[in-house]
Amino acid sequence: MAYWLVKTEPGSWSWDDQVKKGVEGWDGVRNHQAAKNLRAMKIGDKAFFYHSVNEKRIVGIVEVVREYYPDPTDEKGKFVQVDFETVKPLKTPVTLADIKADPRFSDLALLKQSRLSVMPIDDASWAAICEMGGVDP
Repeated sequence: MAYWLVKTEPGSWSWDDQVKKGVEGWDGVRNHQAAKNLRAMKIGDKAFFYHSVNEKRIVGIVEVVREYYPDPTDEKGKFVQVDFETVKPLKTPVTLADIKADPRFSDLALLKQSRLSVMPIDDASWAAICEMGGVDP
């Protein structure tokens, strides 16, 4: 199993929206590196659900339940999406400031490639962020 982080603008698609829907396709990704990460996802992989823009915090966990397929919002047919199922919220959201302040995360893609919307998370960082968020990994 691999771990990921997916970013969303809460005004467009929020954690509450994800919870209400249960399972939803992660569409609209138009960055080639982020799309490559979507293609690498496998059923059972988990991802942190990150509210970007003003919040800048991890608020929940989702799981891949359908591997990549064509993104219907892409008229040119170049990009893909995966389906995520809601797993659980973090008891305590983990902010970007929390992550920046912790030296364990100095190599995290969230800090090195801050504009990337879909990124891998290493096992140790996953466990540490889950601990910070008050949930089991």
